[in-house]
Amino acid sequence: MHTLTAAASHGIEVKHSRFVANAASAASPGDALAYLSKIGDPDATHNCWAYRIGQDYRSSDDGEPSGTAGRPILAAIDGQGFDQIIVVVTRWYGGINLGAGGLVRAYGGCAAECLRLAPRRLLVAMQEVLLRYAFGDSGEVHAALIAFSARKLEEIFDTEGARMRIQLPVDCVDALKTRLRDATRDRVRIVHEVS
Repeated sequence: MHTLTAAASHGIEVKHSRFVANAASAASPGDALAYLSKIGDPDATHNCWAYRIGQDYRSSDDGEPSGTAGRPILAAIDGQGFDQIIVVVTRWYGGINLGAGGLVRAYGGCAAECLRLAPRRLLVAMQEVLLRYAFGDSGEVHAALIAFSARKLEEIFDTEGARMRIQLPVDCVDALKTRLRDATRDRVRIVHEVS
C-alpha cells in the first residue's frame, strides 16, 4: 500500500462540467474530514469524496445519484493501492446531464488520474516491541536495532538492567527476535508487543 507524500490535484472537463480532484494523506477519519472542510468549495455544485484509512472507509455522493460519485472515488483509491488518504472531487455543473455512467466515469476517472500522477511513498506497517535485557547485552541489542531499522522510543535503566521500547517494521520482528536470541543466548526478553 502507498500514501501520498504531498497533496495532489487534477482537473478535467466533461461536457462543460468541470471536475477537480484534490487528494491528501490522512492519518485518521478526523484528519480526512478536516481536509474535506478545508478543500470543499461551497460555491461548487457537488463536493464528492471518499477516504480509506486501513479498514475504515467512507464516501459521499453529495447530492449526485446514489453510487455515481463516492463509490467510484473509493474504487480509484483502492485500485491505485492507496491507504491513509482522502480524495475530494469537486464538480461545477456545465448544463449538460452526464447520466449515471458518465458520472461514474468522470468522478472515478478524475480521482484515478489524480492519484496516478500523485507523489507516493510506500506505507510500512510498524510494530512496537518492549525488550528487557541485562547491561552486558546492551551492545548486541543496539547493534540489532541498527540492523533492523528499529527506532528507539524509550529506554529505562534500573537495578536489574534495561527496558527498551522500540518500533520496527512488522516483517522484521521475527528476525530481530532470532538475532537477539542467537547473539545473547536467549537472555534478551521480549516482555510484550504493543500493536
